[in-house]
Parts: sequence; C-alpha cells; structure tokens
Amino acid sequence: MIHLRSIAFRAPPAEAAQRFPFAVPAIAALSNTRLDLTTPVTLLVGENGSGKSTLMEALAVAIGSITVGTEDVSRDVTLDAVRPLADTLKLTWNVKTKRGFFLRAEDFFGYAQRMQRTLQEYQAEIQRIEDDDTLSKAAKGLAQLPYRREIGDMRHSYGSGLDTISHGESFLRLFQTRFVPNGVYLLDEPEAPLSPMRQLALVALIKRTVEEEGAQFIIATHSPILLAAPQAQILSLTPQGLTPIAFDETEHVRFTRDFLNNPELFLRHL
Repeated sequence: MIHLRSIAFRAPPAEAAQRFPFAVPAIAALSNTRLDLTTPVTLLVGENGSGKSTLMEALAVAIGSITVGTEDVSRDVTLDAVRPLADTLKLTWNVKTKRGFFLRAEDFFGYAQRMQRTLQEYQAEIQRIEDDDTLSKAAKGLAQLPYRREIGDMRHSYGSGLDTISHGESFLRLFQTRFVPNGVYLLDEPEAPLSPMRQLALVALIKRTVEEEGAQFIIATHSPILLAAPQAQILSLTPQGLTPIAFDETEHVRFTRDFLNNPELFLRHL
C-alpha cells in the first residue's frame, strides 16, 4: 500500500541556500519539485556523497519516524544538520501512519551493542541473586523471575543470534521481528552487513510485507540485489535531482555485471 503519496521540496530560505544540506547539488536541484511515490517500494540509488543519506535522514525527521538503535528523531543530535531540509518538505499521505521505523546501517551496531550489554546485565543480576546465601531457593527464583522473563522476551524476538547480534543474520532477524502491518520503513543501505544470500532474503521479506501487510518502503541502496526488488520504483539521485531509472540502466547493476563477466579486465589495471 502507498501510505506516503508524495514529497514536495519547497525552496529553502535565501540565507540557507548556500549552506549544507541545501548546497549539496542534488538537494539544490530538488528545490520547488515534487516526487510522486508510485509503488510501495521506492529505491534511491546514487554515488557516495550524492545526498541519498541526507535525503533519507530529512525524510525521517519530517515523518517523525521511530529509529532503531539511536535516539528518537526529535532528540538525535546526528540529525540536527538535516532538520532545516526536513522543514522544507511537504508530505502528502493517502493514509497517514506512525508505524514503521528509520534505520541507518551504522545505527544497528549501536543497537546491537546496547542489546548485548542489557543481556549481560540481566545475566549478571541473575548470577548475583544465585550467589546470595541469605536467600532461600524460592526467594532466589522469585527475585530472578523478572530478569529471566526479559531475557526470554529478547530471545523470542531476536532468536539465538542475540549472543552475536552484530552479525548479518541478526540484522535480518531484526527486520523479521520489527516489520509490522501498515508501516512505512526508511532504510539507509540495509545491505551493509548482509551477504548476497541474506540480501535476497531481505528482498523476499520486503515483498511479503508489502503484499500481505500493506507496508511501504523507501530504501537507499548500492546493492544490485535490492535494486531487483519486484515492481520497485528506482530513482537515481544526481546533481540534476531525482530521475526514474530502469534496473538495467543503473550504474551499480551495469558495473557489477561488467566486472563479473570479465574481472581480469578491471583487475589488470590495479
């Protein structure tokens, strides 16, 4: 389902036009334009530094998305630089929703570390209670119960991979447990910790969540595998703005295909 129907990019105040983020060529080119989201999956592609992450962050702020692994968008200081851009965005909704989340690949690792610390703290508290000779066995069991429940809930949500949660399998597990019906998901380079097989599994998960649960995805990616997501709208971000582009025409796909067909041609010049 298409919840967010369009994004209008209003011109920034004159005094801000020469400053970041408005000075980024692609962002400047979007001024006074409108992007219509025509499918439930929108993929943003472009070179490093093109402005994809800047645009994704500003959109997350404008929506008020829940974040994974960091502060709420309203308090996240790493998003302060894009707030002026967010203020210029006018969002048009078919059905407004607060469900879903915003995820930058790097945020997951902070989230994983926090989850791991929490798990270790609960386990240490269980052991401290167990070592307390002043408590009876029944008292120990009662005192440990809240911590065991919390650990059980964490393992239920994130599986046995919680012990190694920074690995790609746990990253995928996060998506499996946190994708909910009618959510809007902003994912910035979610392929970063995923193997090619796991990237394909993510594509399958996105397809199922769209078809069965009415979700919408906006994803910035360099991955040819994610770019192959069925019926996705692919937009190339360049100094000229956002341009629809076919899968086979993206630089990422053409370069990857050419390299795999003849790696020696590229490697001989290293």
